Amino acid sequence: MRNGLSNEKAEENIRNLGLNEIKQAKPKKWYNYFLESLLTPFNCILIGISIILVYTDIYLASEPNYANIIVIAILVAASTLLEFFESYRSNKAAQKLKEMVATTATVIRNGEKIEIPIKNVAFGDTVLLSAGSMIPADLRIIETKDLYVGQSSLTGESDSVKKAVELENSENEIDNIAELDNICFMGTNVISGSAKGVVIKTGDSTYFGKIAHTINSGKDKTAFQKGIENISRLLIKFMLIMIPLVFIINVKKHDIILAFTFAVAIAICITPLLLPVILSSSLSKGAVRMSKKKTIVKKLDAIQNFGAMNILCTDKTGTLTEDRIVLEKYLDINGDEDIRILKHAFLNSYFQTGLKGNIDEAVIKRAFENKMQDIAEKYKKIDEIPFDFSRRRLSVVVTDGTKKQLITKGAVEEILNICTMVDYKGQVSPITKEIKENIEKISKGLNKEGLRVVAICQKNDIKNIENFAVSDEKNMVLLGFIGFLDPPKESAKESISKLNKAGIRVMVLTGDNAEVTRCVCNKVGINSNNIILGSKIDKISDMALLRLLKKKNNIFAKLSPIQKARIVRVLKQAGNIVGYMGDGINDSPALTNSDVGVSVDTAVDIAKESADIILLEKDLNVLLDGVTERKTYICKFNEIYKNGYKFQFR
Repeated sequence: MRNGLSNEKAEENIRNLGLNEIKQAKPKKWYNYFLESLLTPFNCILIGISIILVYTDIYLASEPNYANIIVIAILVAASTLLEFFESYRSNKAAQKLKEMVATTATVIRNGEKIEIPIKNVAFGDTVLLSAGSMIPADLRIIETKDLYVGQSSLTGESDSVKKAVELENSENEIDNIAELDNICFMGTNVISGSAKGVVIKTGDSTYFGKIAHTINSGKDKTAFQKGIENISRLLIKFMLIMIPLVFIINVKKHDIILAFTFAVAIAICITPLLLPVILSSSLSKGAVRMSKKKTIVKKLDAIQNFGAMNILCTDKTGTLTEDRIVLEKYLDINGDEDIRILKHAFLNSYFQTGLKGNIDEAVIKRAFENKMQDIAEKYKKIDEIPFDFSRRRLSVVVTDGTKKQLITKGAVEEILNICTMVDYKGQVSPITKEIKENIEKISKGLNKEGLRVVAICQKNDIKNIENFAVSDEKNMVLLGFIGFLDPPKESAKESISKLNKAGIRVMVLTGDNAEVTRCVCNKVGINSNNIILGSKIDKISDMALLRLLKKKNNIFAKLSPIQKARIVRVLKQAGNIVGYMGDGINDSPALTNSDVGVSVDTAVDIAKESADIILLEKDLNVLLDGVTERKTYICKFNEIYKNGYKFQFR
């Protein structure tokens, strides 16, 4: 294990298991789009009729008549080109998939550290990870030092995840495979720390590969496509009955050629020749108008479902929220706002030398907004006690030239364990049982509001200490708390209200935890009385899940990608037109399962590839504008219906 694999063993594993690559569909060429546009059900009927006309009007006729054939050819060409140009233009930018993982990885082979292409990583390889590394395959951690991994695109969790050699959580606490804290998954990235891991899964067998396989299995036909196919089949059945029947009746009175020509004429009469052109032109016009509303249509057939959907499932992060951590509150021990708390948190975050996470960046940004830049210039860093997972805190030692301070931030319970005093408005007093209970109450209250809480404490009597260590983090003075939130978008509440008024039920399917989800949903006007967790969904049948969905349970948290896809599938099977909006790897299976998948231009490429419609701005208002625009072509469909072509699209 220490020397890694030999080159021979690695090559043998690659021969047996294949290269470490995800099999993805090749990007379509222009002629693929052209053939798809040409060989639609209606066009196939018209092409079949024109072939018969070639035989009757040209081959059998004494004087060739090209008129009918030319008319049909023009209609087929018009409908084909309209759909082709719109589909090709919309898909051109979206179909260029980027590499989902880094191009190289560092492994140990024959006892030496070497860098190899990702595709050549083999089962059993020992991989070295450091800050900024992308995980090249599914790894079992064997050595680690303060390793934090960002896997939000895979799971929806906004915070980085601590990884360790041993499984920290018990099996009963694990809701899905992504919560295994001794496993790193392909496609995620290292935020901070370092580690060694042994490859346990490569290529399509990885967790990422299984998600990609779900996507590549293909999207079901939409209700609109099924409706068009039903019309086509109905017309074909009429032709198969009418043409022989008319031919048999007329062949007794007329010659064979005349009888056959008349039968073909009947077939042409019962075929709505203009329908393909009307469909393509109205859908294309709708797509153009939607593009002006920052809504790009990749598949024209999706427009009808986009307007007809009655349920919209959406991820939370970035859709309902700003997708950024913000320092929301800085409070003293009684829960009152105190700028001193922000000052001490700023000094800690500003002077710590580790890779600054989203919490440190949020603290620094808020401090700069409060004009604290000058404070950093007055202080000088003396020492630092880095963060580690067992302590769950980080300390810096600073001086302003007159006194030294040890400032520590960390998890509330860990900070309470090292504090013997509290500071309230400059008055220091011992921690009593009542004070401690009140502090814990305030912390839990902030958690229920959806805030992540970090405590701040300090120590001043450190004049005689030269080399600081963890043992010096004791007998400290608690100052207060800082609370962080991924804030909801200002437009989200109004957008959801408008969607509900438009007859669209909004459901939240997220991988994030229940308390944070509850807080965000309360602020945007979604009923959060009952939140269903992914662990519960795995224990019930589809029928039981459908009963939960019918009870208007609109929030599902701690979901895996497959659980999201299952909810969408069950909703569809119940007769709903389901839209899904998401932008991460974890959203891709649900995007594929939905009637209309909606993504954004900043999404990961595999999500954009799975989507039918792409928004140029991640905002529900943009989606609402796009839905409203579908009235353009729905009115045209109503005109078609009134004019006599009475068919059903759903």
